[in-house]
Amino acid sequence: MICRACLRTNGAFAVTESLPAQGLLHRRAAQRWLLSAAVSSHSRFEPPIPSLRGDRLRQGTSPSACHRLFTTSAASSSASAQPNASMSTSAGRLEKPGFLSEGESQVWDRLVAEFAPTELVVQDISGGCGSMYGIDISSEKFRGLNMLKQQRLVNAALGDLMKDWHGVQLKTRTP
Repeated sequence: MICRACLRTNGAFAVTESLPAQGLLHRRAAQRWLLSAAVSSHSRFEPPIPSLRGDRLRQGTSPSACHRLFTTSAASSSASAQPNASMSTSAGRLEKPGFLSEGESQVWDRLVAEFAPTELVVQDISGGCGSMYGIDISSEKFRGLNMLKQQRLVNAALGDLMKDWHGVQLKTRTP
């Protein structure tokens, strides 16, 4: 099974091969840019060659399409302030969104059970194959701990799940 990023990359090579004859260097630069844009979902890249800036080359690289933020804080839980924000339940816990993949759902459940977070973002950043996750968590259990200790707690909570992953982007903080 090939992940979305790999499929997107294969399609990118086909697009760059069909570009007008701009020389091999330009084509290789375009391919490197498309590879980096396919892998990264957190920032928008501008291609290195001005003539390559076109809508057909940037399709599907919007960073905000996959970013999901859920919070129970009063400042950002209003629908007008954060359209994707999940409302808190009466117990003050986050509601589990219905659009999480199976892998994202497992990570979500473990982190909510262990840390009772006030904010939580779980995102499969591998393109859908479940080999890399981005996690952004804010919890009172992190108060008084340095960043390394906070991240070790999260790693311990996700221990056996992380054995099957290629990597994780982890951001921890206190509310």
